[in-house]
Amino acid sequence: MAPTDYTRLDNPVHAALSGPHARFAQVSGHALRYPADVAPFLALPSEPSRQDWLDAAELVPPGTSAALVHTGVAMPEAWKTLHEFEVVQMLGEHVTGIDEPQAISLHAPDVPEMLELVRQTDPGPFLDRTIELGDYLGIRRDSQLVAMGGERLHLDGWTEISAVCTAPTCRGHGMASRLMGALVAGIQRRSESAVLHVVPTNVSAIRLYEKLGFRERRHLTISVLTR
Repeated sequence: MAPTDYTRLDNPVHAALSGPHARFAQVSGHALRYPADVAPFLALPSEPSRQDWLDAAELVPPGTSAALVHTGVAMPEAWKTLHEFEVVQMLGEHVTGIDEPQAISLHAPDVPEMLELVRQTDPGPFLDRTIELGDYLGIRRDSQLVAMGGERLHLDGWTEISAVCTAPTCRGHGMASRLMGALVAGIQRRSESAVLHVVPTNVSAIRLYEKLGFRERRHLTISVLTR
């Protein structure tokens, strides 16, 4: 992959909503966002203009918030940052995908169980319609969903793996690793590469991803904004 192909990863939400996920995009000028029940993300050009921020205001009603993924932008006075944190972007170009026989496809009827597992484990945002963004896989024990993971952002050449989590009572059995391998296998069958984002304090997850073959590319900032 040519080095220039990596630049879209600096602004992955904008690349997704102006590319393969355009069908989800709510649009105002150059500002884009996912529906609030699909994903919390707002996207602006990498160097947003005053007009871009005015356009963004049309997509974020008063009293609501949205998350902007960026490499460092100045926030106008009309916006308030509710929360801000860094994430490590990791690439899985050379990870070996391995299908997992115990992994099952998850669909809309599974969402209540998925939301409960997310509530128990807090892997990051997973909302009522997040499952529409890509393929989600899970592992069941005694008919109960105990591990899951899936695809979130989808941009040209890349699919983001997200919401990887295991119930506290079932950890230590390699379920997350096996689900990751199965997700990567599916992504590679589409001739794409995997990308993921993890907070730098989640050292155990970073170690797992590195063991699987993911490498750190750069840090990005997520700012949760309200007007």
